[in-house]
Parts: sequence; structure tokens; C-alpha cells
Amino acid sequence: MIAKRFFDLFFSILGLVLLAPALLLVSILIKIDSKGPVFFRQQRVGLNGKIFRIHKFRTMVTDTESSGLQLTVGKDRRITRIGRWLRRYKLDELPQLIDVLYGEMSIVGPRPEVPRYVALYPAEIKRVVLSVRPGITDLASIEYRNENTILGNAENPERAYIEQIMPVKLGYCRQYVEQRSLLLDLKIILRTLIAVAG
Repeated sequence: MIAKRFFDLFFSILGLVLLAPALLLVSILIKIDSKGPVFFRQQRVGLNGKIFRIHKFRTMVTDTESSGLQLTVGKDRRITRIGRWLRRYKLDELPQLIDVLYGEMSIVGPRPEVPRYVALYPAEIKRVVLSVRPGITDLASIEYRNENTILGNAENPERAYIEQIMPVKLGYCRQYVEQRSLLLDLKIILRTLIAVAG
């Protein structure tokens, strides 16, 4: 959708310009709080299955994926002091405005997943979900804001994610793709802002 791309470009540029002082401040706080880069870069699966590296503010200590776990579980000890605050208010997601500007993502769309879990998607669901650009926010993100807490209480967090959470989130993703419109995007953005502020 050409209109959606213009929508994404407008809001990503506007957001990066208006939020520049805040983004700079957060970058400084991250560097003061712990050793390592400001940004966390990770492979995600985007439009039509294309692999890209997402931008996020780093909220964990470095080398967190050496254990193989790609989920954040409950009060994860790997999370830094500033990282916990950034995650609470979803500020760690703001650098993804860069990915929107580059055309890898949209403001609203199914959240991009790591290849490890996309490989488990049912074929038809995968076709639908990957037919649009992934987004910074979506219906699943709003409904599952407490995902980390749920996983923290699970005996096997990864199994709980794959068997319980992921199928429901994919249902929301499919619903979005089938009903998508600029009006729906605006509604999701508003619901996201309310959820973050709440």
C-alpha cells in the first residue's frame, strides 16, 4: 500500500526528529549504566521472509544469547537497571523508527520474530503474516504486554511461548493482515500509547 508507506515515512521522520534529544539522553544513560553498545541488533524475519537486523536500545548485558535463549523471562537477571525502565515503557523499541525509515518495518504490523520461531509457523499462517512489513506495534503486543511475567511463571518458558502464546499472537497477526487499513493503524497506535502510559 503506497498510502501506508507514506504514512510510515512521515511518522518515522517526524518521530526521529522530535525524539532526537530523548534518544540521545537514553543512549548516554545506557553507556553510563553498563558496558557495551547502545543498540542491540538481532536477526528478524521481515516482508516475504527477508532477514534483517532490527534496531533496539540495548536493555541487557552483552553476550546474552550465548545460552541460546531468545526470550526474556520474568525478572530476567540479564536486564540492566536502565534496561528495566526502558522495557517497562517500551522505549527500547523507539530505534525501530530507523528500520521503518529504511523500509524494513512499518509503524504498525505483526511484530518481527527471530528465524528460530518463524520456522515453527504453520505454512499458511507464515504466508499471511510475512506478506506485510513487520511493525513496531500490533494487536498482539498490546494484548500480551505481560508476556514476560507469564513466561516467568512457566516451568518451561520456551515451550510455553511456542505452545501457548505464539499461536494466539499469530491469530492476532492474521486478523490484522486481513483487516488492515490506515484507520486500524491509527486505532492500534492510540491503544499502544494508552497501554504504555497506563
